[in-house]
Amino acid sequence: MDPHVLHNTDLNRYELWLGEEKIGHADYEVIDGVMHFTHTEVDPAHQGKNYAAILMREAFNDIGEKNLGKVWPVCPYVVKYMQRHPETQELLSKPLD
Repeated sequence: MDPHVLHNTDLNRYELWLGEEKIGHADYEVIDGVMHFTHTEVDPAHQGKNYAAILMREAFNDIGEKNLGKVWPVCPYVVKYMQRHPETQELLSKPLD
């Protein structure tokens, strides 16, 4: 079963689903038009399977494809993900330090 990511605009989050089970999410707040990613979480039973990376990859693909604006990583995991994946940095509202 392959994971899939949904953008839940009502809760300001991207959700990671495995079948009918939500196994993770990435929360954001919109501040001055910028999506500030504040928290990323994967259910402990599903950690170590690269699911957090899949979640962020699909979230950033969605943001870029739909021109949803710029992002700013607050969550330490999202900061590291963006550092490891320079192709995502075009979405940054300002350069990472």
